[in-house]
Amino acid sequence: MSGWHMLTLVGEDRPGIVARVTEALFRAGATLGEASMLRLGANFTIMMMVSGGDGGERLESVVSPVAQELGLRVHLDPIAGGLHRHLVPNVQVRVHGADRPGIVAQVTGALAQTGFNILELESDVAGDARSPVYLMNIQGYSEATLEALEAALQALSHQGIEVDVCPVETLIG
Repeated sequence: MSGWHMLTLVGEDRPGIVARVTEALFRAGATLGEASMLRLGANFTIMMMVSGGDGGERLESVVSPVAQELGLRVHLDPIAGGLHRHLVPNVQVRVHGADRPGIVAQVTGALAQTGFNILELESDVAGDARSPVYLMNIQGYSEATLEALEAALQALSHQGIEVDVCPVETLIG
């Protein structure tokens, strides 16, 4: 089987995108690895690891007609597979504050200084146009204590950014 590729597709959200793209890949003999697919605003995005289908040129030739028909932009990059090496998140960070430039950079910068590894970050803007509120949920892995993470983020509270740090409870079995 050929190497892995990261396939990224982005376009206006509509029903059937996942079904059409994955069907084309299946018919080409491709194998799917990890994937993230979600709606952002009025758009839908797919990021998935794909292997097989006789390599990158073949994968692109299989996906491109479907993408063109659905109005999706396609990007394909060769990558190392790296399957089965998951870090399990042990810390969750929830953030909210008045929406303004720099919130994501400030929060993630403070976390990075502690060695925090972001595994997943989701954000949204709530409120209304006059009073937007930025919401962010981060799950990650950290060897630092919760107290050390809270201390690193403490300065943000003086800027109107509220941060809650808590352990992630993982049930296995």
